[in-house]
Amino acid sequence: MRRGLVHVLAWLLATGAAVTLSWWGVHTVMAGTAYDPPRALPVTAADADARDVTSASRAPSAAPTPSGTARPPAPSPTRTPARSRPSSPTASASATASGRVKSYDTDGGRAVFDLGPADATLVSATPGTGWSMQVWKTESWIRVEFSRGADRVSVFCTWHDGPPRVEVGTY
Repeated sequence: MRRGLVHVLAWLLATGAAVTLSWWGVHTVMAGTAYDPPRALPVTAADADARDVTSASRAPSAAPTPSGTARPPAPSPTRTPARSRPSSPTASASATASGRVKSYDTDGGRAVFDLGPADATLVSATPGTGWSMQVWKTESWIRVEFSRGADRVSVFCTWHDGPPRVEVGTY
């Protein structure tokens, strides 16, 4: 009986030491890692009044999404939007010092642009629940694409040949 108790005590000490050492090693490695960047661009205090009340009801998905400044591949003729409209009926706007902030709510999420007289900037982009997003920027256009499975919603802002205009397309 005494011999069995010694074996159990030795096993408990060895297991406890192994778990402690493993936890310490993982904790040390994880403490130095970088976490994923925020999923939406921040809204500054000056632009805070441009947000709608409905933005509080939309929660981003937990899945990580790629976003960056790389150019997308050249559009193919088969990827033409099924429906396209110059602006969304649910767009809201407010004036700012640089232009007007306009929000475009889509099935896939929300994109907010600051539309100036000759250019535009992306204020924020937030995917809807279950959707992911990708952002492309160049000197003359910004594209925000929301995707979920085979569904795609694209918010495309261009200003290369005049004042900025926004098209929302679903394909």
